[in-house]
Amino acid sequence: MNIPEVPAAGVPADAYLLDVRELDEWQAGHAPGATHIPLSELQHRVGEIPQDTEVYVICRVGGRSAQATMWLNHLGHQALNVEGGMQSWAAAGREMTSETGTDPYVA
Repeated sequence: MNIPEVPAAGVPADAYLLDVRELDEWQAGHAPGATHIPLSELQHRVGEIPQDTEVYVICRVGGRSAQATMWLNHLGHQALNVEGGMQSWAAAGREMTSETGTDPYVA
């Protein structure tokens, strides 16, 4: 199946970015303004995701976000997988923040 993807450097600054990683990964480092819904909770929380805008989905390296992207598109969302996940995000020099008070990193 063809999953629509975009490189981390190509995600618009004002994009709706959905981070599907687990809580410890999110706390270690994430994109400012991203929405955190772990993949394991996505089915129950899908109503929180806007239907009328593109959704950029990210995880650590791209596997979980690819699953989420396929499922969201199946439901009628306009979802794109962020290629290479947060590892590519960090490598592209995109802004990151943490919830721990320490420098953000990709867990």
